[in-house]
Amino acid sequence: MRFFLDHDVPADIARVLRQEGHDVLELRNALPVNVSDQEVFRFAWEQNRLILTCNRADFLALAAVEPFHGIIVLFRRHTRQSECGHLLRLFQLAGETGLAKNINFA
Repeated sequence: MRFFLDHDVPADIARVLRQEGHDVLELRNALPVNVSDQEVFRFAWEQNRLILTCNRADFLALAAVEPFHGIIVLFRRHTRQSECGHLLRLFQLAGETGLAKNINFA
């Protein structure tokens, strides 16, 4: 799968996704960190990437008015291992078709 990680997603998550064979582009490597959420949304759309973010409120509001390929809202947990586990479990349950064009929570 092709992901675009918002600046609030820990680098450890990007590393695990790459290890699992996913195409991962991090905001910090593609756009200025102070770019607006709307620009992040549009960039992900143009690049045909699912958005992975911890920014629930702003991105859910944008999803109501902007096109998107899929959004995963990652909940912060006590450990990165737990965050990665929940994310990988979502992939197992939803699969690529369940993530596409949908809003999911991990």
